[in-house]
Amino acid sequence: MAESLLDKVKALPFEVRQYMLITGNYWAFTVTDGALRMLVVMYFHQLGYSPLEIAMLFLFYEAFGVVTNLVGGWLGARLGLNRTMNVGLGLQIVALAMLMVPASMLTVVWVMAAQALSGIAKDLNKMSAKSAVKVLVPATSANANSALYRWVAMLTGSKNALKGLGFFVGGVLLTLIGFRGAVIAMAVMLAVVLLLSLWRLKGDLGKQKVKPKFTEIFSKSRAINVLSAARFCLFASRDVWFVVALPVFLYDQHGWSHWTVGGLLATWIIGYGGVQTQAPKLTALLKGDARTITAGWAAALAVLAILLALLPLAQVGWLVVGLLAFGVLFAVNSSWHSYLIVHYARADGVSMDVGFYYMANAMGRLVGTLLSGWLYMAYGLSACLWVAAALVAASAVMALALPKQVA
Repeated sequence: MAESLLDKVKALPFEVRQYMLITGNYWAFTVTDGALRMLVVMYFHQLGYSPLEIAMLFLFYEAFGVVTNLVGGWLGARLGLNRTMNVGLGLQIVALAMLMVPASMLTVVWVMAAQALSGIAKDLNKMSAKSAVKVLVPATSANANSALYRWVAMLTGSKNALKGLGFFVGGVLLTLIGFRGAVIAMAVMLAVVLLLSLWRLKGDLGKQKVKPKFTEIFSKSRAINVLSAARFCLFASRDVWFVVALPVFLYDQHGWSHWTVGGLLATWIIGYGGVQTQAPKLTALLKGDARTITAGWAAALAVLAILLALLPLAQVGWLVVGLLAFGVLFAVNSSWHSYLIVHYARADGVSMDVGFYYMANAMGRLVGTLLSGWLYMAYGLSACLWVAAALVAASAVMALALPKQVA
C-alpha cells in the first residue's frame, strides 16, 4: 500500500508535488507559531508581566510582519516562492534559539527581538504558500474560480486548525517540560523540516518573468486596496480580545490552568480552521455579488460581537459558547477574504498583490494585539468586545466599496 501511495504521489504533476511540499512546510511552521504564541503569553504572565507588557512582547512580531509582507512579496516575485519559504523556516529556528537562553536573560527587549524574527519568518511562509495557489490552479483545473476558492479554503482552514493544535501543544509543553524545553523541541523539529525542504523543494514557483521594481510593491488596484482595508479591521477585531485579554481573563478571573486555557484556544482555532474548509458551501447560502457577500457576512459577525459584549462575563460558559460562535462567522469571513485576494491578484506577480494584502492583515493584528493588552488592563474584557464589534462593523461598511462582479 505504501508503494501504491508513493507511486500516486510521483504520478502527480511537478507543480502539484512542489505545492504539497510547500504546504507541508507551512503546516509544520504553523504548529510552532501557535505553540510559541501560547508559551510566551502564559510563561511571561506567570513571571508577573502585566497584560500590556505581554502585548508589547508581540509588538515587533506584528510590526515586522507589516514590512515583511510588502518586501516578501517583492522578493518572492524576483527569487521564487521556494526560496522565501526556506528563508522563513531558517529564521524561525533562529528565533527559537534566541529563547533558549536562561530565564534571567529573557528581558523584554530580547524577547521582542526574537518575536521580530518570528514575525518575519511567519509572514514569509504564509505569503509563499498563499501565493502558490494562484500559480498552481490554472495548471491543474479548467474551472478557475470555484477550484481556486476550494484550494484557498482548504489551505487556509488546515493551517488554522494546525495553529490551534499549536496553542494546545504550547500549553502542554509548558506544563510538562517548561519554557526552555519546549522551545528546544520545536527548534529541532523545524530543523528537520528545513533540511527536507532544502533537499526536495525545487523550481522557481511564482518567480515573475520580468523582475519587478521595488517601487511596485504598493497595489494600484482599487479592489485590492478596499479588501485590504476591510481585512485590517477584520483581524484587529479578533485579536483585540483573543491574543492577550481572553487567556489572561480566564487564568486570572476564573482560575483556569495553562493547559486548559491553551486547550480552549486550540479548540477555537481548530474549529475555526475546520469551518474555513467548508466556507465555499457556507458563502453560497448568501446570494449576490462579491460586494453583497462580503458585507453581509461581516454584518452578521458585527451583530454577534455586540451580543457578546452585552453578556455578563461572570457566566463563563455562555462567554465560551459565544466566542465559539464568533469563531464560526469569523472563519467564513476570513476564508472568503482569502479567496478574493487570490482572485483579484495578478497572475504574473501574484506574490506582490498577496503580500500587500497580508501587510494590511499584519497591521490589523498589530493594532489588535496592542489594544488587547491596553484595553483589558484599563477597562476589562467587555471593552475589548465592544471595540471588536465596532471594527467588524467598519469592515462591513468598507466592503460596500468592492466591485459588484461575481467572484
